[in-house]
Amino acid sequence: MAIPLVPFGVTGNFRHYLPRRGRIPQPRVARNELPWVSCFTNTTPPGLPPDCMSQSLSSVYLHIVFSTKDRFPFLSDDIVREEVHAFLGGIAGKRNCPSVLVGGVSDHIHILLQLGRSISLADLVKELKRGSNLWIQGRFPQMEKFAWQAGYGAFSVSASNLESVRIYIEKQKEHHARCSFQDEFRSFLNKHGVHFDEKYVWD
Repeated sequence: MAIPLVPFGVTGNFRHYLPRRGRIPQPRVARNELPWVSCFTNTTPPGLPPDCMSQSLSSVYLHIVFSTKDRFPFLSDDIVREEVHAFLGGIAGKRNCPSVLVGGVSDHIHILLQLGRSISLADLVKELKRGSNLWIQGRFPQMEKFAWQAGYGAFSVSASNLESVRIYIEKQKEHHARCSFQDEFRSFLNKHGVHFDEKYVWD
């Protein structure tokens, strides 16, 4: 005869559960413990919501940075730049990656967002670039040759540091009055301990 499994929450000496003369022992449950729940069913203990064990929660914030092709100042016009920023934020939102702020200057973009659970970073950036590239070329006839650089940078942001990153992106004009995109990007890479080769960063 097979020995029955010992359920969670059972008290008493182990010998109590050994088969004895063909009798299947009945487990004893402590008075103040939850009733026994089978490991082979989806039964949920009383008092807990049905989906309490199936939630997948995350809080991953990223600061994504990439430039225009060859750092050409395609986005020098304020109105064009603002529309591009809004469109990028819309793409991110549709992929369940709500943006905190999209900013930048004439030759590059900064996006602070929360990464969704159902999309990878690489796929998100691909969609941001592809979708905005096609939209920009169609929306602004004078920018038919518009293109983003091939690469990008993505840096993790703690919840406690969100506000400082948001302010940094808001003040891009002031920052780049004294610092180039290349110097800024190098500082991000060094700060986050990312090893890089200058030959392949600026493509």
